[in-house]
Amino acid sequence: MQYGFLKYLFIVLGIFSLFFGIIGLFLPLLPTTPFLLLSAFLFCRSSKKLHNWLHNNRIFGKYLKSYSEGRGISLKLKIFVLTLLYGTILYSVFFVVENSLIKILLIGIAVGVSVHIFAIKTNKNC
Repeated sequence: MQYGFLKYLFIVLGIFSLFFGIIGLFLPLLPTTPFLLLSAFLFCRSSKKLHNWLHNNRIFGKYLKSYSEGRGISLKLKIFVLTLLYGTILYSVFFVVENSLIKILLIGIAVGVSVHIFAIKTNKNC
């Protein structure tokens, strides 16, 4: 009985994690990769069908496999992510946010995400 509950809990959490990963594609403050990896982990423990779907998905499959196998991400993706990140962060800092502490926090987040992106191996094959 408890296994059945955990199975459905993992499926629900995996779907929420996937949802946040998808949102992270468009919002640089929300990291995509950790949410996708969490979804893959949760689906692996609960639903082979969802796990296979995620890994064979035309959008996420190649990205997930490359990242999880340690091959890294493409230079094109790094440039896209950093451009989107700094575009939205700088827009927010200069035009949206008035509180100086929040501005500093946003810039700190941008620097942290940048360090993480630069630390990921660049895959020259994609």
